[in-house]
Order: sequence, then structure tokens, then C-alpha cells
Amino acid sequence: MSPPVRRLRTGPFRLDDGTLLPEVEQAFTLQGPLDPHGRNLVVLFHALTGGPRPEVWWPGVVGPGAAVDTRRWAVLCPNLLGSPYGTTRPPSGARVTPRDMAALARRLVTTLGVERPRLVAGGSLGGMVTLEWVAADPEGCDAAVVFAAPAAQCADAVGHGHVQRHALAVGGAEGLALARMAAMLTYRTGGEFEERFGRRRRPDGRFEMQSYLDHHGRRFVDRFDAEAYGVLLDAMDAHDVGRDRGGTVGALGAFRGRLVGVGIPGDRLYPAHTVRAWVDAVGARYEILESCRGHDAFLLESGRVGEVLRGAMAAGEGS
Repeated sequence: MSPPVRRLRTGPFRLDDGTLLPEVEQAFTLQGPLDPHGRNLVVLFHALTGGPRPEVWWPGVVGPGAAVDTRRWAVLCPNLLGSPYGTTRPPSGARVTPRDMAALARRLVTTLGVERPRLVAGGSLGGMVTLEWVAADPEGCDAAVVFAAPAAQCADAVGHGHVQRHALAVGGAEGLALARMAAMLTYRTGGEFEERFGRRRRPDGRFEMQSYLDHHGRRFVDRFDAEAYGVLLDAMDAHDVGRDRGGTVGALGAFRGRLVGVGIPGDRLYPAHTVRAWVDAVGARYEILESCRGHDAFLLESGRVGEVLRGAMAAGEGS
């Protein structure tokens, strides 16, 4: 049974761009018993269109008996600032960054009475937020795992986001669906599409590939909104963990826990080499997630994902 989404008022919060939010309500879920010292806390950050229920977007990874076993670990998943699933929505025109998201999540963890979680982890946008957590406090957690996220948003990804914003400008359900379809083309590999769909057609004559994209566009319209999507796209473009910190090495090099970067061969959005670059620069541990599924592999390959997370938590036990 899924835990209820809880909300906590945390007072005023100033964004990285200077905008003051007079009162912020942070939505989150907390699964599993928190020990008296909070040393069993695991913080998980969702990706671009995820929400505060990790058992939904990481099935088989989080839950009783899973890799992140909620019988042993207390699993906290905040709804990231700007996402439409319960956390206070920033005012129109405000620029939210992954740095803001990490800072607000840190406030939530502190309110729970925890100083140093055992693990902080996330993929894609959630990985960017994880990097910001690490950079903000060299002793901020025992271990951190970053799936499929660069140290700074790359030009190719900025380009993909630009196309999606133009789709949003079409307006309404059509624009939002079109933006989602454009994004889906970056989340999987051409090889997977060829194997799954090839040139096969439906009875109405349309290609299966076209039907697949239309289906994902329709589903997205039912659960998201264009304003939130634009805010989150802007946040990803703003990502640069080394900004005002002396570059990537200055930002991450002082971290005293176990830092793991996971690259996915064939990832069209954030190629594996963009992860390997910051891992090598700061002396972190590099792991490979082999999959034909591209960027989305960090959401779909639960066995390998769980293995990486278990390894990081086990290493953190000696910290």
C-alpha cells in the first residue's frame, strides 16, 4: 500500500534568482521506520516528470524486500520544487534551479531531525539535484548515486529542451503532448525502436512508432501541465554544479562520502561520456548500466539499479 503524500510548511524560501517565496509547503512521502538518530534515512529525488512516490517510478527498487528495503531504510522522496505534485508552485517568471530543489529538500531533512542521510540518489533531473546536495555540504551524506546526469547541462540537451518549449507554445493539450513526444525520442534508443516497431503498421495504416508517440503524448496530458513542464525544463538548462564554486572539481572534490556516477551506453539525452567526465575529474566511482533502453534505463533496469544502490549503502556503513 502506497504511503500518503504528506505536506510540511517550512516558512519563507529565497530562490537562487532572488525571488522570495513567502511560504513554502513541501510535499513528500516517507516510507519505513526512521531510527532514533536518523542514520537509516535514504533520500531519493525523482526525474523530470516523476513525483513523490518512488515505488511508482522505481518499482522493484523501493519497497519491502526490495534493494532499498523499507523494512530497514526510511525512504524520503520530496516532490521537487516546480513539479505539479503537491509542493508550492513558484510564481510566474521565477527561475527555479536544481540548487533550489536541493536546498529545499535539505530543509525538509533537517526538520526531520536528520543531519547526515545514509544515501542520496536520483537520475536525470534527480541526479542533478543529488550533485547539488553533494556540492552544498561535503559531509551531507554517507553516499550519493547519480544516474545519467552531467555536471552541467550540455548544449545538445539545451537544444532538445528548446524544441519542447516551442511545442508548448502551440498551447493546450496539443502542445503539451507534442513536447512529450519530442522528449520520448531522447529517452530510448533507435535500436530499441527498430526492434519494437520497425516499419510495422496498425490496421488503420499508421506506423506503430507513430501510435507509440501519440499514446505517450495523450497519457502525459492527463497527468501533467504545461506551466510546470516549462519550469522544470528551465531548471535543467540552468544546471551547472560548478557555477560559483570553482568549477566541477571545486564543487564536488571535497565530498567525503562515496560518490558514484552511473553512465548508460546509448543514452541519447546524456551520453555516458558526459557522466564519465565529471566522475574522472573528481575521483568518484564510475558504474555502467548496460541496456538497450537508453536514458530511461535508470527507471527500467531495476535489477542493476538496485545493485548499484545496495553497493553504495553498504560502503556508506563504514563512514
